[in-house]
Amino acid sequence: MEFEGKVIVVTGGSRGMGRAMVEAFAARGASLVIASRKFEACEALASAVRAQHGVKALPVACNVSSWPDCDALVQAAYGEFGQVDVLINNAGLSPLYPSLDDVSEALFDKVIGVNLKGPFRLSSAIGTRMAAAGGGAIINISSIAAIRPGPHELPYAAAKAGLNAITEGMAQAFGPTVRVNAIQAGPFRTDISKAWDAETVATFEQSLALRRIGEPEEIVGAALYFASDAASFCTGAVLRLDGGRP
Repeated sequence: MEFEGKVIVVTGGSRGMGRAMVEAFAARGASLVIASRKFEACEALASAVRAQHGVKALPVACNVSSWPDCDALVQAAYGEFGQVDVLINNAGLSPLYPSLDDVSEALFDKVIGVNLKGPFRLSSAIGTRMAAAGGGAIINISSIAAIRPGPHELPYAAAKAGLNAITEGMAQAFGPTVRVNAIQAGPFRTDISKAWDAETVATFEQSLALRRIGEPEEIVGAALYFASDAASFCTGAVLRLDGGRP
């Protein structure tokens, strides 16, 4: 119960890696704020962790690309619990597009909004409150695409590169009491992976040192580390968690 008395906010928390992190922190006694666009999915998971682990869990509908939605999430979290100890910016998306010249302004803005704009707003608002309260941790879920961009994910890669940048910048802004780190994830079996064809999966499996795609639960260890006192001297770090991508 190492996180008993702690409040963890997880965006994109109802599915995939977000769900895995919610369940892991709940199993360790944390209170959870589960945020995603679909309230019903958040409520279903909140009910499940309440029943299984006896913890408090607040579901919140939030489109993180919306500044007002981000502000409403902050108000809901502090209104319910009076504190936030860990913010995990996990929400993300990477829509497919046929070619670069077919990327619409709406698609570009949506990708930047979810993957960069939202984390910036939430980290700024919650990080400021954490610093005033004397401490906390922010964990950004980045992507290997930030440093290994491919032609079919450039808006996403650019957004995640920006997320790496604000990770380091906010570590400086909110230190010494608030730690800000990023997990730079490789290919994981999440909703994004449902769009991969067999050739893409085979390429990952052949190129990665571990010869397989990651499972959502495999992000948990890194998240627990960054959220805990074990990472007390770690801030501004970007950890590659990619199965050994060359």
